[in-house]
Amino acid sequence: MILILIIVIALVAWSLHLMQQAVDKNEFSLMLAGTLVAMAAAAMMAVYFLMGDYMLYVREMANRGVLESYYTSTSAVSVNPWRETGTIDYYETSDRAPLLP
Repeated sequence: MILILIIVIALVAWSLHLMQQAVDKNEFSLMLAGTLVAMAAAAMMAVYFLMGDYMLYVREMANRGVLESYYTSTSAVSVNPWRETGTIDYYETSDRAPLLP
C-alpha cells in the first residue's frame, strides 16, 4: 500500500512539474504529457481500490470454504441450482476437502 502511494505521489509531482514547464515554455505537448501522467496516477488509484475490494471478497470466499469444509468434516455441501426452494443438499463423500493454511 505504501509503495503504491509513493508511486502515485511521484506521478503527481512529475505531472505538476511537466505542466509548470509547459506554462513556462508555452508548449502544448508538455501540458498534454502532464495531463496524461496525472490521469495515469488517478487510474492507478482507482485500480488499487477496485482490486482491494475484490481481493477482500476472494479472501472471504476462501475462508468461507475452509469453514464449511471444517464444520462438515466428511460431508460435502452442494447447492442445487435447479431446485426452486434454494435448499442446500448434504451428501457423504470419502474424500475430505483440503484445508487452507
